[in-house]
Amino acid sequence: MEYHMAVGRKEVLVQLDGELIERLDRLADKQGTSRSELLRRGAAAVLEAAENAEADRALQDAYRRIPQDPAIVAAASRLAALTAPEW
Repeated sequence: MEYHMAVGRKEVLVQLDGELIERLDRLADKQGTSRSELLRRGAAAVLEAAENAEADRALQDAYRRIPQDPAIVAAASRLAALTAPEW
């Protein structure tokens, strides 16, 4: 038996041009979902991409402040060369 928790949602007014609505509707129909679900997925994807970009920037900043030890890079390169699969 499958149970779903109720998710609180708010209705949000978003203005879209006709062509974008038509494209969303075609894709929703093709995927067997709703326009609203596509927009929810799109919003989640935009937020995840922004979070990933921020994490990348933070990691790059950390390496600028404290560069990686060249000996560790060399050792990792040697290990990768020894363990990489032969394609």
